[in-house]
Amino acid sequence: MIPFTYLEPSSLDETLALLVRHGGDAKLIAGGTGLVNLMKQRLVRPGFVIGLRALKPLAGISEDGGLRIGALTTIQSLANSAVVRKNAPLLADACGHVATVRVRSMATLGGAMAHADPHLDTPPALIALDGRIVARSQRGRREIAADQFFTGFYETVLEPDEVVTDILLPMQPAGGGTAFLKFLPATQDDYATVSVAARITLGANGTIAEARVALGAAAMVPVRAMAVEAALAGAAPVEKTFGDVAPLVIGSIDPIADFRGSADYKRKMAVVFVRRALSQAASQAKRPST
Repeated sequence: MIPFTYLEPSSLDETLALLVRHGGDAKLIAGGTGLVNLMKQRLVRPGFVIGLRALKPLAGISEDGGLRIGALTTIQSLANSAVVRKNAPLLADACGHVATVRVRSMATLGGAMAHADPHLDTPPALIALDGRIVARSQRGRREIAADQFFTGFYETVLEPDEVVTDILLPMQPAGGGTAFLKFLPATQDDYATVSVAARITLGANGTIAEARVALGAAAMVPVRAMAVEAALAGAAPVEKTFGDVAPLVIGSIDPIADFRGSADYKRKMAVVFVRRALSQAASQAKRPST
């Protein structure tokens, strides 16, 4: 790695001041599972690395009419959390699929969002759960919908002086069913060839009232498959429906060919795993009580 100056602020205010002072020459580091690899490959060359491990208030999970997750909360703690499994089991499932226990114990949810690798497992889950990312700077606070947060390969809407402080999940629809599926043709700790997060909510008549479908490793950014969602509204939650709508995902994705498969192969797998995720989510969904 190239030489850099390491700074470790003791408060959020100090962190924000350092970001203003050093601008684009600074990078934040939490668990380090993403940034360190980029620095080793000389893809990122910051003059200053700002460590966040002293900012204890940015870690933790609380119920707040939904969930408020501190940006420094580790992936492993989310996978194991009874509160997360009760309120957002889809996120817990996605976190449990991330790499290895060693990586999950270091990596943070806020870091994963800011890192913006489209192969990661947690962004599709947050999109399917209508999550929002809270960013802070000396200019103030703002919330960004998870499906609007990513702009390109390793790129987000974050400004150089902003830091992710929280991830917010609203209260999920009563009786909704969810599923997270990750297609791994090689080892269990690899990036996905394609991953799918789905949420299905049923209406009183038993048809689909609302759906959310998001994919990872299917484009330069995590993708929300809005055409699939729209086609599911009012449809019967049966295998024929899911088989009919799953091919619509092709219009939402733009996979990159790599050693995990050609672009065409990934498109075909996206269709297969969207169908399977929808079927699994629907099997868990319940009609609202009357």
